[in-house]
Amino acid sequence: MHQVLPRSPAGGIPALIKRNTVLLALSQSFMGAGTQLGYGVGPLMVVTLTGSASLAGLTVALFGASRFLVAYPVGKITDTYGRKPGVHLGLALAAVGAIAVGLAMMFQSIVALTAGMLVFGMGFNAAQQLRVAAADMFPPRLRAQALGFVATGSLVGLMYGPFLMWLSEQIASRTGQEAIALPWLMLPTLIFLGMALVTFVRPDPKQIGLQLERYYPDHVPAPKAEPGPRSAFRARTLWAFTPTRLAIISNCAGQGNMSIVMVLTSLVLAHHGHSLTAIMISHTFHSAGMFAFSIPLGRLADRIGRPWVMYPGVGITVIGAIFVTFVPSFWAVTLGTFLVGLGWSAAYVASTALIADHAETEHRGRAIGVSDSGAGAMAVLAAAATGPLVECTSLEAAGVAAALIAVVPLLMLAWTALAQGGAGLPPRSRQDEGVSQSDRACSREPNAPQA
Repeated sequence: MHQVLPRSPAGGIPALIKRNTVLLALSQSFMGAGTQLGYGVGPLMVVTLTGSASLAGLTVALFGASRFLVAYPVGKITDTYGRKPGVHLGLALAAVGAIAVGLAMMFQSIVALTAGMLVFGMGFNAAQQLRVAAADMFPPRLRAQALGFVATGSLVGLMYGPFLMWLSEQIASRTGQEAIALPWLMLPTLIFLGMALVTFVRPDPKQIGLQLERYYPDHVPAPKAEPGPRSAFRARTLWAFTPTRLAIISNCAGQGNMSIVMVLTSLVLAHHGHSLTAIMISHTFHSAGMFAFSIPLGRLADRIGRPWVMYPGVGITVIGAIFVTFVPSFWAVTLGTFLVGLGWSAAYVASTALIADHAETEHRGRAIGVSDSGAGAMAVLAAAATGPLVECTSLEAAGVAAALIAVVPLLMLAWTALAQGGAGLPPRSRQDEGVSQSDRACSREPNAPQA
């Protein structure tokens, strides 16, 4: 029995794809509230339990560690069983972790907080296979924009966080409960709503990705492999292929830079005597930089090419780190942390789209998982080093470290350009179906020239 599939006019997006993308973005929005709690309130929870600022980067480091631990294994699950089972698994873990974090704060246990935040982070990062699901459903010419649309869901989620905190304070004032613990106990309600939305995504995005030509009449599929055993996924081929290697490094550098700056922003503003409310306002601008412009950045990456968005994005994080560190006024620091969020968004969307372009559909979850694992490892190292670096040296030293991390992919790009006779970046051009023809390039031709 053959199902009649909805097809779009040439150049358009089928209604079913639009519907699925909206569902994924809404699900992402419910997780956005957890992101704000973890990054915005997390350092305050650690200081509350330990009484020391030297461990202020603990929660950010735990998020990075969880990303490192789950990104590739969950990618393997989604490549094998489909995107939806992996996302559901991640959301379930996030709900369990959120409850554990709330109980840890109520019982004043730093050990329980560490365990709960690690589980929550593992669930949150596993649920980021939503991005892979979005990439599956779109041809290369629209892929970065789709990734940006799903990421924008996190911006919507930022509105839930302050409401949960306000509601928690109201309840705490009447019951005597720990206000900082209550939003974590409310968060699972939003997470379960997100799980329900993912359930309605049909068919599984991986199945759509395997037959894009049935949804997009103008899509030219990649050449079929010759009969025989299917090629196995090998992470080292991503590293051997210049474009994907630089995309992974750019993603890692943007994450490492941001991990330091997120901790540094609070410490710098507190050092200059600003209130907690002012610090939260500054972090809100940072979050807006991360998510508010992801759709136009995605469109830009589709139009002029991934590298022309990815590398400038990394460069913007360098400028942002300098502002946060060396310009003492509140608005300069806020501008800096906003720029770091904006630069991270550009590098994140463009690098993910580039890797997705060069990975087969059945390998895409693991390919993006490799990049995410690297970014997670970098986040752990950067965040864990921030507190001791500040304690032993100065705030300025931590800011310089953030800037130097982001410079690495730019130096590698320059070196590649020199080695290739000035061919480090491709010509500025719209992403088209030609990318589709090279989807298998990084697994078959690891030494192929940069496209």
